Amino acid sequence: MAQGSNFVDYVKICCRSGKGGAGSAHLHRDKFTSKGGPDGGDGGRGGHIILKGSSQLWTLLHLKYRKHVIADDGQPGGSALKHGADGKDETLEVPLGTVARHAETNEVLFDITENNEVKVLTPGGRGGLGNWHFKSPTQQTPRYAQPGESGKEEWIILELKVLADVGLVGFPNAGKSTLLSVVSAAKPEIADYPFTTLVPNLGIVSYRDNKSFVMADIPGIIEGASEGKGLGHRFLRHIERNAVLLFMVPADTDRTIAEEYNILLDELIAFNPELKDKPRILAVTKSDMLDAELEAEMKEEVPAGIPHVFISSVAGKNIQSLKDMIWQAINR
Repeated sequence: MAQGSNFVDYVKICCRSGKGGAGSAHLHRDKFTSKGGPDGGDGGRGGHIILKGSSQLWTLLHLKYRKHVIADDGQPGGSALKHGADGKDETLEVPLGTVARHAETNEVLFDITENNEVKVLTPGGRGGLGNWHFKSPTQQTPRYAQPGESGKEEWIILELKVLADVGLVGFPNAGKSTLLSVVSAAKPEIADYPFTTLVPNLGIVSYRDNKSFVMADIPGIIEGASEGKGLGHRFLRHIERNAVLLFMVPADTDRTIAEEYNILLDELIAFNPELKDKPRILAVTKSDMLDAELEAEMKEEVPAGIPHVFISSVAGKNIQSLKDMIWQAINR
């Protein structure tokens, strides 16, 4: 559980933007002017709730226990056309790949994908106009001004979808974490029991000529994951942002390679039909257990039309070939 305690990819918060300040209905008076015209200033804008992208964050943990986010109200206008101060904005920094949507309507508002990208989540109320806006030849001393506009209060869901170039898709113990630990500096938990990976892990994979790409390992998928079984349903959303999907099927599977691949593909399509359009690569893992004759037989089980390679992360077999295939797919 310690592994999952620091990774939070879903929070629900109540956002309340600031109320706009009221306009002033002041009439100009000084020792030289007894009956001056209107000079009431405008009220200040209420504070916004703002989301700002940060490449230094990878989780929504810092927002998990902050259920209410409240921005300041705008200040009222003053005499001599003095504008009221705007309410202080509340800025929430979020990791790249964060999607904001209404909790009640489920409407997607926007997503944050770039560092320092700023978007208004809940706008503050407009400030009221002062009475000098309403003067006219027929009404030279209006004694009224606009009140400030009320702020908005709404429940917002922030959902993190990991941004990566290639996502690893496979059943538990397919060798996803082992591959990530071999090709990158990431240190995911590796063990001989299912669901050792409880949260997505990211690693930067070095490639030729000082190039690199980002690889994401999500918890293993099981049959029925798209219906909520296992851990897969919770983390399938992270696959949506990957440019390439790397399907991983172990050589010692109880099914045929094609059967296991098709089950994984069906779960992804059931979760989001658009995933079928993403480039796919098939890696048959743990192939160091196979001799040349058995490997040739298993190649006949590979689904047609899918680029594939037999690899072994432990023995380093065909790891560079796999990187070449991934790089070509990313840049195709």
